Amino acid sequence: MKKLHQAARLSVAPMMDWTDRHCRYLHRLLSRQTLLYTEMVTAPALVRGGALHLLEFNPQEHPVALQLGGSDPQELAEAARLGAEAGYDEINLNCGCPSDRVQSGAFGAVLMQTPELVADCVAAMREAVDVEVTVKCRIGVDEQEPEQVLPDFLEKIRAAGCQRVTIHARKAWLQGLSPKENRDIPPLDYDLVHRMKAAFPDLHVSINGGIATLAEAKTHLDRGLDGVMVGRAAYHQPADVLCAADPEIYGTGALSDAGEAVRQMLPYIEARLTEGAKLNQITRHMLGLFAGKPGARQWRRMLSEGACRAGAGPDLVMEALAQVESRAAA
Repeated sequence: MKKLHQAARLSVAPMMDWTDRHCRYLHRLLSRQTLLYTEMVTAPALVRGGALHLLEFNPQEHPVALQLGGSDPQELAEAARLGAEAGYDEINLNCGCPSDRVQSGAFGAVLMQTPELVADCVAAMREAVDVEVTVKCRIGVDEQEPEQVLPDFLEKIRAAGCQRVTIHARKAWLQGLSPKENRDIPPLDYDLVHRMKAAFPDLHVSINGGIATLAEAKTHLDRGLDGVMVGRAAYHQPADVLCAADPEIYGTGALSDAGEAVRQMLPYIEARLTEGAKLNQITRHMLGLFAGKPGARQWRRMLSEGACRAGAGPDLVMEALAQVESRAAA
């Protein structure tokens, strides 16, 4: 568990339709240390639907955490057991997603309104598995006063056995804002998250929301937080966030190289295509690798236009990389 807490100094947020197994494999090539999260997987899909394919991942992704959505303690316990058996290092409960679909299932950010239920869920999950059970939450929802509800929420999940929490430093508005708007419009309150760390010094507290660079992440770590979770920036500019993560955040290893990561992806791509995957299912996560660098536009264009064509494979990726490297050399 201590090793996992160290990994959680920097993590890549669970993001629906983005942080699938292909994305996580790429991110692991850029950083050996950063903690990676799955997309949210609903407990009903696993327990009632038998969708165990959603748990598939490559062993090289470790350390990797499974995020679950749900609100029934026993169903979550069973889903957590399935996740632990699949080999995940951590099981995380989603108490922050504001989408209508999640609300209709009575889980995600709506759970901020029922901390006692969340505590019951955590306790049931902890009873079912030996791996760590964690929570990702908001600072509050709708008309809640975060300064009042967040300490109560943290107190209850801590009492249930949760030792690590990631706090998205925004409220979620369950009515009136779309999920996208909920990522941008509610104001960030980083200071509140820092006050929660001071109030709960025994909790491992990570902060999430609007953090786009390693420099910003280090500022929060230097102020005393235990971890920082980066979302969209780690997806759209993965090299900017992850290539320097190991030496700068963990004090180990060397800078990684985006071009070398592309080369290391080739055997993985070949293997997945043999299994029936399409090239664009993998390369869509690679489009931002050279963001802001010479040749980035050609890289994106070649992969966007070519990867969906029948028969597209690793050769296309190498052609696109050659364009980037020739521009960089020039």
